[in-house]
Amino acid sequence: MKRDDKAGTREWVGLGVLVLTSLLISIDIFVLALALPYLSADLGASSTQQLWIMDIYGLMLTGFLITMGTLGDRFGRRKVLLVGSAVFGIASICAAFAASAEMLIASRAVLGIAGATLVPSTLALISTMFHDPKQRGLAISIWMVGCMGGAAIGPVVGGIMLAHFGWGSVFLIGVPVMVLLLVLGPLLLPEYRDANESRLDLISVSLSLAAMLPIVYGMKGLSQSGLQPINIAAIMAGSVFGFVFVQRQRRLTNPLLDLRLFANRALSTAMSGQFFGPFLMGVIMLLVTQYLQLVGGLTPLKAAMWLLPAVAAQMASFLLSPLMARRIRPAYLIGIGMVFSVTGLWLITRVEASSGLAGLMLGYALTNFGSGPLMTLTPDMIIGSAPPEKAGAAGALSQTSAEVGFALGIAVLGSVGTVVYRNQMADAIPAALPPEAAAAARDSLIGATEAAQKLADPLHATLLASARNAFNNGLNTVAMISAVLLVMVAIFVVARLKHIRPSGEPLQKQDDRIQTALPRTEHEPS
Repeated sequence: MKRDDKAGTREWVGLGVLVLTSLLISIDIFVLALALPYLSADLGASSTQQLWIMDIYGLMLTGFLITMGTLGDRFGRRKVLLVGSAVFGIASICAAFAASAEMLIASRAVLGIAGATLVPSTLALISTMFHDPKQRGLAISIWMVGCMGGAAIGPVVGGIMLAHFGWGSVFLIGVPVMVLLLVLGPLLLPEYRDANESRLDLISVSLSLAAMLPIVYGMKGLSQSGLQPINIAAIMAGSVFGFVFVQRQRRLTNPLLDLRLFANRALSTAMSGQFFGPFLMGVIMLLVTQYLQLVGGLTPLKAAMWLLPAVAAQMASFLLSPLMARRIRPAYLIGIGMVFSVTGLWLITRVEASSGLAGLMLGYALTNFGSGPLMTLTPDMIIGSAPPEKAGAAGALSQTSAEVGFALGIAVLGSVGTVVYRNQMADAIPAALPPEAAAAARDSLIGATEAAQKLADPLHATLLASARNAFNNGLNTVAMISAVLLVMVAIFVVARLKHIRPSGEPLQKQDDRIQTALPRTEHEPS
C-alpha cells in the first residue's frame, strides 16, 4: 500500500481483531479484583501473595514495554505480536488451573511480559495499516475504546462468570480471542520491521529492566504502604540504573531507545500529556470507585453499573475527538476537553457524604468526557511524529508514560487523600471506641467500616459517619488539586502544540517527523 493510500476493508477488519484483543485483555485486568477473594480462599493466598497476584502483571507489563516495542521494530511487529499472543494464551490457561498461589503469581508475571508485546506492536501496526492521518486518528480512538471497554463490562462479565463457574474461568475469557488473532493475524495484519536491522544490545535491555522494574515497584509500594524505606530505595536504585541506561543510549550507534525521538516537540509534549492525564485522572477513578462502595454502600456489581454513564461518556469522547480534530486544531480541542474535565472536578469538590451519588457521577462523567481529546490525540501525535521504523518504540513510550503516570498519580495524590482522612479522623474517633478498632478506623475507611460492623448503635453510626465524611473531604481535596494541575497542563499542552494543524487539511511537508538518517558523531562501544 502506498504511503498516501487510504486503508481498505482488510485494514479495518484487521483493526477489529486488534480492538477485540485489547478489549479482552482489559476485561482480564478488571475481573481479577472480583475473583481475588475466591481464588485467595481456594489457594490459601496470604495478604502479601494477594498483593503480588494483583500487582505483578502491571509491574512486568510496564517494565518490558520499551524492550518489546524495540523488538517489534527490529524483528517484525506482527511476529512479536503473534508470539506474545500465543504466550498470553498459554499463560492464561496456566493461571486458570493454578494449583498454588506461587504458580498463579508466576503465570501473572508471564502474562505481564506477554502483554508488553501487544500494546506497542498494536499501535505500531495501526500506524503501518493507516497512513492517512484522519483514518489513523480514528483507528487509534477505536482501539482505545476497546481498551476502556473492559473497565465498563469487566465487572459485569466477571460477576456472571463467577456466579456460574469457578474463579479460573476469568482467566480463560481471552484465550479464544488469542486463538482468533493467531489465525487471522497472518492474513489481515501486515509485517513490518526496520530494513536496517541491527543486533540487540543486551546490556541496554538489562539496564532498561533494572531501571523500570524497581521504579514501578516503588511507586506501587508508595500507593499501598506510603514512604517505607524499601519503596524509596527501589525508586532510587531504578533511577540510578535509568541514568546509566540513558548515558549508554547516547553512545550507541543503534540504541535500544533512540533519545533523538524526544527532540521532537510534538512527540515530547504529547508524551507529557500521556503522563499527566493518567496521573491526575487515575486516582480520581480509584477514589470514586471506593466512594461508591464504602460511602454509597453499593455492591461491586451495582457500583460498576453506576460507573457505566461515565465510561460511556469517555467512549463517546474517544470516538468524537479524532472526527473533530479534522476541523479543529488538536491543541485547542485538548484545551476544550480539559475545560469539561476541570468543571467535572469542581463538581466533585462540592460533593458531600450525605448528598447522594448523582452529583458525584455527573462530575465524574464530565471529567471522563473531557479527557477524550488528550488521551486519544496524543498517542496519534506520538506515533505520527516518529519515523516509521521507530513506531514500535514510540508506541512503547506512549504506553509507558501512561502506566508510570497512573502509578505515580495514585502514589502521590492518593497519599494526599489518605493524609486528609487521617488528620480528620484523629479528632473524630469516639472516646468509647476500643483501641484496636480506633487504630483501624484511623488508618483507612475500609478499616473504619470493618470496625463499625462489630459495634452497636449509636457508636456504629457515629464512627461510620465520621469516617465517610473524612474520606469525602479527602476526595474533595484531591479533586481540587487535580483541577488546578489540569489547568496548568492545559496551558502547557496548548502552547506547545498549537502549531499542529487539523488532520483534515491537505498534508503539508512532514516537518514534525524525525530524520533518523542523520549521521552520528559518536560510536558504539566495544
